[in-house]
Amino acid sequence: MDKSNPIEPKSFTSLRPGNTSSPTPLRMVRCFDLNAEPPVTPPSPMVSSLQIVTPFSAVIDLNAEPPTTPPSTRPPPVTPSTASDHVIPSTTSPLAQMVTPLQPIGSFDILDNESCPGDIASTHPIKKGRGRPKGSKNSKMPAKKPKTVEVSGNEKCAADAGLSTAPTKRGPGRPKGSKNSAKKPQSYDPNRKMVKSCLSFDSKITEAERETGNKELVESVLIRYDAVRRRLCQLQSAIVLQTAQANCKNLGVMTNRKRRIGPVPGIQVGDIFYNRSEISLIGLQIQMVGGIDYFSVEDGADTLGATSVVTSGNFEDKILDLHTLDYTGSGGLDSNGRQVADQKLEKGNLALTKSVENGNEVRVIRGLKVPSDEKTKIYMYDGLYSVSKWWEKTENGFKVFKFRLERKQGQPSGYAISKEVEKWNKFGLDSFLLEDLSSRKEVLPVSLVNEEDVNDEKRPERFVYITHMSCSSQILDPSTVKDPQSIGCHSCEGRLCSTKNPKCACIKKNGGYLPYHNGLLVCRKPMVYECGELCSCPLDCQNRVVQSGLKISVQVFKTKDCGWGLRSLEPIRAGTFICEFAGLVMAKEEVEEEDEEYMFDSSRDFNRFRWNYEPELVGEDCREQVSEVFNLPSPILISARRYGNVGRFMNHSCSPNVMWQPVECEENGESYVRIGFFAMKHIPPLTELRYDYGMSCVAEEVGEDGRRIFKGKKLCLCGSLNCRGSFG
Repeated sequence: MDKSNPIEPKSFTSLRPGNTSSPTPLRMVRCFDLNAEPPVTPPSPMVSSLQIVTPFSAVIDLNAEPPTTPPSTRPPPVTPSTASDHVIPSTTSPLAQMVTPLQPIGSFDILDNESCPGDIASTHPIKKGRGRPKGSKNSKMPAKKPKTVEVSGNEKCAADAGLSTAPTKRGPGRPKGSKNSAKKPQSYDPNRKMVKSCLSFDSKITEAERETGNKELVESVLIRYDAVRRRLCQLQSAIVLQTAQANCKNLGVMTNRKRRIGPVPGIQVGDIFYNRSEISLIGLQIQMVGGIDYFSVEDGADTLGATSVVTSGNFEDKILDLHTLDYTGSGGLDSNGRQVADQKLEKGNLALTKSVENGNEVRVIRGLKVPSDEKTKIYMYDGLYSVSKWWEKTENGFKVFKFRLERKQGQPSGYAISKEVEKWNKFGLDSFLLEDLSSRKEVLPVSLVNEEDVNDEKRPERFVYITHMSCSSQILDPSTVKDPQSIGCHSCEGRLCSTKNPKCACIKKNGGYLPYHNGLLVCRKPMVYECGELCSCPLDCQNRVVQSGLKISVQVFKTKDCGWGLRSLEPIRAGTFICEFAGLVMAKEEVEEEDEEYMFDSSRDFNRFRWNYEPELVGEDCREQVSEVFNLPSPILISARRYGNVGRFMNHSCSPNVMWQPVECEENGESYVRIGFFAMKHIPPLTELRYDYGMSCVAEEVGEDGRRIFKGKKLCLCGSLNCRGSFG
C-alpha cells in the first residue's frame, strides 16, 4: 500500500451477536494502514474483539498478542489448480480471509455457502444456511437434477449445461429448506402413453394430403386412430381419447386440416363417428371445444363465418322435422349443463350471425343415442344446412341465441336413416317376407325383406339354420385333440379372466392380454384363443365372444344387383363381432360345384391391408408390431349351402367393411377353429355388410410387388373404386 496516500478510517455498522437480521454475528471493524501504529482501544462490553481491515487485507484480532499466537490446527489450504485462481489467504494469520470493500464478514464466514470462489475449498467449516436445523429429519436434500429439453426422439440435453461443473446457485423463490420448497415432481403414470415425436415414424401422409384428403385417406386415419384407442384401452391407460388424438396429431396421422365452407373431401353424408376426436382428425369439425367451428384470424379468412356445428351436448336444440332444427348458441352453461349466465354475441355465435348475412352453408353433425345401448352416443354427419335467421330468447331468466338451420335439398339421407330404422323394427310392412329367419335360434330376430319388388314373395333357397359350424364325417385332424389339462384356464376358479392373474392359461396363449376390450377385437392376430368348456371362468367372461353368437340386429334384404344381402339395423363400431360363418366343415375332395356359391375358403388370395395399431403411436418399439398373418395348420373350407346362418348372405366386396379372424375354441376336450366376422370400420345403420371372398385362380402374370396375380371365377359387381373385377 502507498503510505503517502493513507486511507481515511471509516466505521462499519456494528451488530450484536444475537441480532437475527444477519445469518452470522458480525463484529465492528475499522479500515486503516496495517503498517501504522495501532491505537490503544479500551475494552468494550458490546464488542468483544475489534478488527481492523483495509481493502483486500487480512483480518486481525487486536486483542490477541501476535508473538504468542498458537499454531493453527486447521489443515493447510488447498493449492489452486490454475494460476488464474484467486490469491490464497496468507498462512501467517489463522483468520485471513479475502474480502471486498463494504462487505461485513464474520469469523468463519465464506463468500458463497454453496461453493468457494474459483472452486477453492474453504479451510473453515461451512455454516448452515436458513432451512432445517442440523440433524433434523430429512435434513439432507437430494441433488437437484438439471432441467432437460427434448431435442429429437429420445435424445435429451441439460437445459442449463455450460462449461462450469460447479453447483448452480439457487435462484429467487422459497428459502432453501422451507416447507414445500422442493417442487414435487408429477407422479409418472406408466399407463399414460403420450407421444410427442418419433423421428423414425412415417405417417405416409404428405403435407398436401394433411391439408386436403380423400375417401381412402379419411378411412385410413379413422382406422389408425381407433386402433390406437383400442390398444390404450387394452393397456388400461388413462385419458384414452385425448392421448390417442394427441399421438395421431403429433405424428401427422390426420387430414383435411384446412378449414373450409361446404363438403369435406372424403366424408360422405351418413358417416358415423364415436367421439369428437375422430371428427377433428379428419377435418369435419376441427374445433374440439364447443359446438360451433368457425373461421379465425389464423385461417386468413376475409370474412368471419361458421363452418360446422354439432347438435349434441348440453344445449337445448329443437328438432322441428327431419330437415329443420333450431340450434341454440353456445356459452353461459355450468358443468351440469344448466344455463347460469347470458350468452354473448361473440366467437361461434357471432360467426353464425355472419353466416346468415353471407348465406354460406354450414355442416351439421348430429348426436344420436344408440337404441340398443342408451349409454352409447354416436355422431352422424347430416350434410349441409343454411342458417336462415337468428334471434334472441330468454330461457330460465338468461339471454340465449337461437339459429334456424334448414337442410339443403338433393343430399343423401343422414339423420333420416335413424328414423327409417324404426320402421324396420316393426313387423307388418308389405316388404316383410319373414319375421325371423333363424326361427328363434338367435337371441335377436333376423327379418327377411324385399323392398326391391314387394310383389316378389320368393324366398332364399331352403337351408337348415345353425348358429355354429358343424363338422363333416372327416372331422378335424386327431392331432388337434389335446390333453384336457392343457386346455383352458384352471387357475381362474370362477373369476373372470384378467391380466391381473398371471397364471391364466388363456391370457398367456393370447400374448399376455385379453384379445377383446368391451367386446371389441383389439388386434387381428395369427390366432385368437377363446375360453372353452373346460375353463373355470364364468360364461360371461370377456374372452367368450365368437362362441356367444349374434349380438347385433341384422336383416336379410334383396339387393339391386347381387341377390340377397345382409345389413345392420344399428350402428356398428370398428372391432365389433358380427357373426360366425356357420356351415359344414369339409375336406377339399368333398366340395361340390353347388357349394361354391356359399363357400368360405381360407386358402384363397385376399387383399392385404393393415388394421392393427402402429407401435410408435402408443410409444412402443416398432419391432413389437402384432402380426396380422393368420396361423392355420391347414386350409379351412366351410360350406353354408345346406347348413348355415346369416353369414351365408354376406356378399363380396373389393373394398369390404367386414373382415374375418380365425378363433380357436374348445368343446368336449377338442379344439376347433371358427371363423368370426368383425367390423373393419364404423358401419352406419342400413349399410350392407360385405367381406372379401378372395380369389383362387392363379394367373401367369406377376404384379409390381413380385406377387402372382390371382383372378376369380366370377365377375365382381361390388362397384368400389378398388374393384379387382373378379372374385371366388
